Amino acid sequence: MEAKGVEMNQEREYIRRHHKHALLENQCSSTLVKHIQAPVHIVWSLVRRFDQPQKYKPFISRCVVKGNMEIGTVREVDVKSGLPATKSTERLELLDENEHILSIRIVGGDHRLKNYFSIISLHPEMIEGGRVGTLVIESFVVDVPEGNTKDETCYFVEALIKCNLKSLADISQRLAVQDTTAST
Repeated sequence: MEAKGVEMNQEREYIRRHHKHALLENQCSSTLVKHIQAPVHIVWSLVRRFDQPQKYKPFISRCVVKGNMEIGTVREVDVKSGLPATKSTERLELLDENEHILSIRIVGGDHRLKNYFSIISLHPEMIEGGRVGTLVIESFVVDVPEGNTKDETCYFVEALIKCNLKSLADISQRLAVQDTTAST
């Protein structure tokens, strides 16, 4: 029980340090947490690929990057059918290789996610069996579209992020098993 409290305090500290958002009245925000049974270097190898989000984001079919993978680089993302959008234009705001933090801002597209800004951070943690895993924290802030409530908007964005995090966990854990098998 005590170890769980220490984990929660650590999560809160990471959120306090890396996931600050200044909220306007017409915006909503949320923070999601996912524990992945794979080391940070494997999870980060997927998350850091601003140029290939489709590697783990199941709703993205294609990505074209305009720039050299530095702050301010823009990507054009094609969204798979079934969602209320076909394209999104996103700008890289932060890529911290040491702290394992990626931040993006949506700057255009045919969707209702206006002024969307997200931060995803990865943190090493011990998991069962004394193995090293990854704590993934993703937070966002976005305008609430006219005709929607804050709750509806947050629920929609959280559902997308949860799908992305589940896919990230599945792929990372599969890669971790391959990594373990290859090194034995």
